[in-house]
Amino acid sequence: MPNTGPLSRFRVLDLTRVRSGPTAVRQFADWGADVVMVESRSGSGDISGSRDRSDFQNLNRNKRSLTLDLKSDSGRNVFLRLAARADVLFENFRPDVKRRLGVDYESLKSINPRLVYVSISGFGEDGPYSQRPGLDQIVQGMGGLMSITGHPGDGPVRTGIAVADSSAGLYGALGAMTALLEREVSGEGRWVRTSLLQAQIALLDFQAARYLVEGEVPAQAGNDHPTAVPMGLFESSDGLINIAASGDRMFSALCGVLGLTHLLEDPRFVGHARRQNRATLNAQIEFVTRQHPTNHWVATLNSVGVPCGPVNAMDEVFADEQVRHSGIVQTVVHQRLGTLKLIGQPITMSGLEPGLRKAAPELGADKIGVLSDYGFSREEIDALQADGVI
Repeated sequence: MPNTGPLSRFRVLDLTRVRSGPTAVRQFADWGADVVMVESRSGSGDISGSRDRSDFQNLNRNKRSLTLDLKSDSGRNVFLRLAARADVLFENFRPDVKRRLGVDYESLKSINPRLVYVSISGFGEDGPYSQRPGLDQIVQGMGGLMSITGHPGDGPVRTGIAVADSSAGLYGALGAMTALLEREVSGEGRWVRTSLLQAQIALLDFQAARYLVEGEVPAQAGNDHPTAVPMGLFESSDGLINIAASGDRMFSALCGVLGLTHLLEDPRFVGHARRQNRATLNAQIEFVTRQHPTNHWVATLNSVGVPCGPVNAMDEVFADEQVRHSGIVQTVVHQRLGTLKLIGQPITMSGLEPGLRKAAPELGADKIGVLSDYGFSREEIDALQADGVI
């Protein structure tokens, strides 16, 4: 299908592997940009070890694939011709690797001053850790996230998703789009840099601010909110329910529904005192919530405006009526794997729809079309194939 959408005028080169980079590039691909994955001829670097796996398919839909030997002079020359006509390039090489290959920012800026060049690294392009390999769990530990995740006294716990990888990808995409907007004024491209470490620390948000502003080192709080009370996970007669009623109005409504209005006059549970007496308050709330099933409490609490909800397993998530209504699950047809269900964009815009136009490409499947679109003649393409460059 032809590229359509608000970003269809942009050409994007994708030199990334694993997760953070493909996540960034996917934001462009889903909104219509012409994205070309520049891959090694061996296909090495796939995160799952197989292009057929769900992870690869979910990360790399709506892209085209060109195989290219960047280590050869001929391959590098081909790449430079591509870069000269591209709008955005994403890469997550170590600093020394991209310089050795001659695809660093300064080298490409000299042939395309309008290029927006995006680098996503583990720890940064410079500094004492710049040469270290950066993986999501390592960064979760170094960046403080594991220290505030889990139950008090149980030791650090990683989150259930690759939060550092994914957030670095999203920040990288945001930086690229910001640079493209600025280019409309200055006419110049920019070198956009982010790292897993920076992105993960940025996501610490209020937890980091507690330390930086107030000098408070946050600790593990389990399923309770670190500062808001009551907000946490409570037992029902048939499972669990999340309840968030920290503000005075919400707390009053919660107490009314639970038949605990006497707590509103208890000085232990007035205003900020609730935080110091969380365990006692939670026990009184849970004594009541255990008397009815989760669905009863979800309906009852929502009827009075108290935020709450069940704790869904993955199959229950995608059976939920609001999730189905949102359209977050979309389908795409793969020529070998058939119809695939993938996660769509979590953004909607009036009059504009991101979509899954095509499944993740087979290795090198689009090399002839890509090179033709970038101005290579058929004779040049045939010679590159004969020489094993593409």
